[in-house]
Amino acid sequence: MSIPSHIADCELIKNYLNGSEASLEILIKRHQSAIYGRILSMVRDEEVADDIFQETMFKAIKTMKSGRYNEEGKFLPWVQRIAHNLMIDFFRQNKKMYFVRQTEEYDVFARLDLKAESHETKVEADSVLDEIRKLIAYLPIEQREVLILRIYFDMSFREIAERCDININTALGRMRYAVLKMQKLAEKKGLVFSMN
Repeated sequence: MSIPSHIADCELIKNYLNGSEASLEILIKRHQSAIYGRILSMVRDEEVADDIFQETMFKAIKTMKSGRYNEEGKFLPWVQRIAHNLMIDFFRQNKKMYFVRQTEEYDVFARLDLKAESHETKVEADSVLDEIRKLIAYLPIEQREVLILRIYFDMSFREIAERCDININTALGRMRYAVLKMQKLAEKKGLVFSMN
């Protein structure tokens, strides 16, 4: 089925709420690739991505049917926020909020010059890094997403900007604010950060 580009998302939603299941099908097909692609790029598991996509659409439909949808003209960003929250829940539940690689180009811990005041041994240092990784869950969603994409998925800031539909300066800013927020959170736990 070809997807009519001339029908706005808000019109499709209105038609769906007035009983047109075909309008919902068009709406989903129009954005499926962008939503599913983003989920898959984050979780890197097709089965998990399928589940999260289905749950995302279920929540979106439920919200629309309840009359609580008010993001007129911004359907895709709204659904992507639902998907993002579900991905964060997935990472939290499966304890996958960790860094798989760091590059010479950007190593958040090296840039921060992480020091634990009373931790001298390698085992203790690893324990400190584990604590820092747990702090990621406390970051605001937008900052968390940039930090995860940058460190966990090794994406460039240009790629992050494209993925999140923001400009590169916003991506850089969110990363900086994420690092500063983590500094404050870490200091509360007795860790000391100093910027290079």
